[in-house]
Amino acid sequence: MLLQHQIVIRSQAVFREYWNAIKEPELRTAWAIALGADALQVAALPLFAEGGISPLDSALDVVVAFLLIRLVGWHWAFLPSMIAEVLPGADLFPTWSAALLFVTRDRMKSDEPVILPPEHAVRN
Repeated sequence: MLLQHQIVIRSQAVFREYWNAIKEPELRTAWAIALGADALQVAALPLFAEGGISPLDSALDVVVAFLLIRLVGWHWAFLPSMIAEVLPGADLFPTWSAALLFVTRDRMKSDEPVILPPEHAVRN
């Protein structure tokens, strides 16, 4: 139980650090949309359970795809997400968030050098 609590606390800290590193308002908005869509598809599973034949699921995916492309531009990583969203059961995986992470990971890198803790030092 303690280990699970530590994992949750660490995950929250990593997410908070990542969120604070996002400087562009367009990226923050895109992340809010992607996380919200993925959370909605999991939380409201009965409405989206039919997968590719659910009109609500399809409408949400079209809107999310349009908004993400509008905010961050077209990227090939969005294509597998669009395809996966049509497959029944694939909505349980956060495809929009994963695609956005792939698209924005290079934009998040800062010019500052990364300082690793001593246990990551290379020893000869």
